[in-house]
Amino acid sequence: MKFAFLGRTFRASRACGLALGLLFTAQAPVANAQDADLGAPFDGWEMTFSPFTYHFSREWHTDVFLVGLEKHREDNWLWGGALFRNSFSQPSGTVYVGYQWNNLFGMPALYFKLVGGVMYGYVDEYEDKVPFNHNGFSPIILPGIGYRLTPKDALQVIALGGNAIMFSYNRRF
Repeated sequence: MKFAFLGRTFRASRACGLALGLLFTAQAPVANAQDADLGAPFDGWEMTFSPFTYHFSREWHTDVFLVGLEKHREDNWLWGGALFRNSFSQPSGTVYVGYQWNNLFGMPALYFKLVGGVMYGYVDEYEDKVPFNHNGFSPIILPGIGYRLTPKDALQVIALGGNAIMFSYNRRF
């Protein structure tokens, strides 16, 4: 089954992911931003789940699913990794380090995250789809902006170069 949105046609699974992403984004402003714990320092683990990535090109892409795990430190530094199926249905992974700026624009719930690392997964005929790719390995720099719904739950949008944006749900534990 296919659906149309903003002049593009999506398979049912992509349409569902897009609807969830838009729903989460629309709900973010109604979260309890008064909670002082939203921007507090955090020392622990955070799991990331991304059911949907929106690609800007009209080129054929499969659905991208990502599961990741990050270790956050109280000084806002973090390190992590993720496993995902890339937009050409290839198993892929990444490891990275980064920094998170909390209380963006004086809003405890809003944060900016910047990570850099190494990705593996774009191989064979898709090796040229990622800059500086050598035998499937390539460097990454990913900026993201997030909105903390509760001290444990957040929604995040990450820019994937100029090619796509990824929507994710993050859960601290």
